[in-house]
Amino acid sequence: MKKIILLIAVIASVTISCNSQSNDNNKLNNKDQKMENKISDTNKIVKSDEEWKKQLTEEEYEVTRKKGTERPFTGAYWNTFDKGTYYCVACNNPLFVSDSKFDAGCGWPSFYEPISKNSVEYHTDKTYGMERTEVVCGRCGAHLGHVFDDGPPPTGKRFCMNSASLRFEKK
Repeated sequence: MKKIILLIAVIASVTISCNSQSNDNNKLNNKDQKMENKISDTNKIVKSDEEWKKQLTEEEYEVTRKKGTERPFTGAYWNTFDKGTYYCVACNNPLFVSDSKFDAGCGWPSFYEPISKNSVEYHTDKTYGMERTEVVCGRCGAHLGHVFDDGPPPTGKRFCMNSASLRFEKK
């Protein structure tokens, strides 16, 4: 009889422990979701061209609003590997962290993933006789660059961004 009571106590203890751990995991997942919501602001910003021109430098405006591209190996961040966060130059939305940055050898800042799924949006780009995936800021729609399927693990993606569309804040 003592063995049965002991067995029931052990089973109850394991069940309570597993439920508690599951609740802790749910709390962590909820915390992660709340953190993700804080990381990227999804409140859309819409401004006129004149407002953007007043706010941005000529190069920033050309790249972010007119979908321009800076020349390779000329931007401020192509060879920057300090720890920190990259923000949208137009609206200050967090886009990438330095931990996801890598040297792709292409002359533009390259990342294997954005800071969160809401920080960027994707559009089909059929300019110049090719089909690519354009990456824009999830908050203000600023053109950032393009994403390709030739990046490193864990994602296999290469987010090839223009320095002129980014602002870096060192840790």
